[in-house]
Amino acid sequence: MNKQFNYNQTYIWLICITAAMGGFLFGYDWVVIGGAKPFYEPYFNLTSATQKGWGTSSALVGCMAGALLCAFISDKLGRKRLLIASGLLFSLSALGTALADSFYMFNVYRIMGGVAMGISLNLSPMYISEISPPAKRGMFVTIMQLMVMFGVLLAQLINWQISLLDNSLPANASLEVIAQSWNGQKGWRWMFAAEFIPAILFFVLMYFVPESARWLIKNGQIEEAKKVFQKIGGTAYAEFELKDVGNTLSSENVARVNFKELLNPRILKVIGLGIFLAFLQQWSGINMVIYYAADIFQAAGYDLKEMMLNIVVIGSVMVLSVFITLFTVDKFGRKSLLLLGTSSMVIVYILIGLCFQLEANNGLTVVLLILINIMCYSITLAPLLWVVLSEIFPNRIRGAAMSIAALAHWIGNFSLTFTFPAINEAIGWANNFWMHGVICAIGFLILYKFLPETKGKTLEEIERELIGS
Repeated sequence: MNKQFNYNQTYIWLICITAAMGGFLFGYDWVVIGGAKPFYEPYFNLTSATQKGWGTSSALVGCMAGALLCAFISDKLGRKRLLIASGLLFSLSALGTALADSFYMFNVYRIMGGVAMGISLNLSPMYISEISPPAKRGMFVTIMQLMVMFGVLLAQLINWQISLLDNSLPANASLEVIAQSWNGQKGWRWMFAAEFIPAILFFVLMYFVPESARWLIKNGQIEEAKKVFQKIGGTAYAEFELKDVGNTLSSENVARVNFKELLNPRILKVIGLGIFLAFLQQWSGINMVIYYAADIFQAAGYDLKEMMLNIVVIGSVMVLSVFITLFTVDKFGRKSLLLLGTSSMVIVYILIGLCFQLEANNGLTVVLLILINIMCYSITLAPLLWVVLSEIFPNRIRGAAMSIAALAHWIGNFSLTFTFPAINEAIGWANNFWMHGVICAIGFLILYKFLPETKGKTLEEIERELIGS
């Protein structure tokens, strides 16, 4: 789009940051489990790989349910109402998990939080994409990933600081000692409870943002959409967008969702690309590092307190890395950054695997390589999955298509997280890292061949390029 409009940058920033708080809560909920893991597992006496895997991954069942829910109702009810609902679910989950008196209730509330995660990670980037000017859309959607990383870092900092409150706990304490300690009885509860404050804030603030103008047009509310576009870029911008968006919708598509469109071969091809990207982001191995960081660092020779500090360092690197994406995504494009990230992760995984294979995994080497891996992922696959997914699907079925890709994301997340303890027992650390290196190499080849570049184009231009008129 070559036209220039006078955008209300302050207004756009405020609504994008508010919507991106859904990403912040996702990041916190995603990672808090890793820091609480050394304490709630002894409390609930979790001993088998299945129990441990379920405790870590039960929220992901809720994530899949949340994504599936969005597939059926996000194009009917809109983005705003579902994001408000996710704020309420985050709040209830935070309190419920903190107060759980059994492993069963712990998982019930974790699944509830997972539903909120599935909704927010699905709709926050889509909402921001639909509300943002094309020239800076990549940056604004990446803000959501930055908020995810801030949530990750805050969870790690809170976990670390709470773990330090119990000075009586030895660095190499046994499971029995941990279970009876303050951290084992109450500390891990405060790690989950701390999420309630940002969750209730998100719930309240979402009432004050507008509904997505593109969804309003799709729902036949033309005058309301015009008002939103006018606030964003003035009258000329509103008229341009109303016409451009309208050209991608037939009269049949207004105020209804035609799920048969999903079976259109041209749309199926794009959905297939989205599903592959979603699985690649998960099976690139990053969740193995995030969820099981404590186990990795323990295998590398670190004690409990050192592990908690190393996990905080991981979060700090993730936050700083996303700033690089903010300033490069609309300059270098999505595809080149994704190719750089996947190729770099292949090399790093080979080196980490060698460290474990050669038993040179004690000390700083593994930590540094994992931090490099985290940086490569946080600059590329972490934020750009949601940038690309929010761009490539047509207006008329964007909510449903985005939900399918998000569901694939959570299936990939759950399948990796739940099976990791058993896989790791079977093949060992070295082969585990090498396996993810092979996956990243396959991802590089597929992205090189099939992924289009979307930077600087309107959503409607991208749709015409990928799908046709």
